[in-house]
Amino acid sequence: MDENLELMMHVYKTAEMGAYSTNSLLSNLKNKENKIKHVLECELKEYQKFMEESKKILSKNDTEAKGSGLMAKMSSDMGIAMETMKDNSDTAIAQMLVEGFTMGTVEMNSKIKQYKSTCEKSMLKLAKNFLKFQEREIEKLKTFM
Repeated sequence: MDENLELMMHVYKTAEMGAYSTNSLLSNLKNKENKIKHVLECELKEYQKFMEESKKILSKNDTEAKGSGLMAKMSSDMGIAMETMKDNSDTAIAQMLVEGFTMGTVEMNSKIKQYKSTCEKSMLKLAKNFLKFQEREIEKLKTFM
């Protein structure tokens, strides 16, 4: 697979796992009064937007967008369930999300550096926009901490 498609696959996979985890978290908070739910709903929409954009690029290049595996999703579900059982305060949820977004920004920065000299500008732009989204979310979530 060429570098452009590898970068788009990374964006897709990260956004898909983010959307999956955010849905799972929203389900765990369904009957709770958390103020952070609105932020999560907005994050979900952004994740879906990045999934669609990267999937469209992959499809145009005859490449199937592949998300995270079942084990990763099960692990995410269990982790979210355990964390929200222990403490479902907005502060605890924000801290958990900031940790996840921080890991995501480190990975995305690494991919952008790895591919910046070989990928098309439009692909790099999408990856950089995804990185900016992750960084903005960290700042939003800090207000809950």
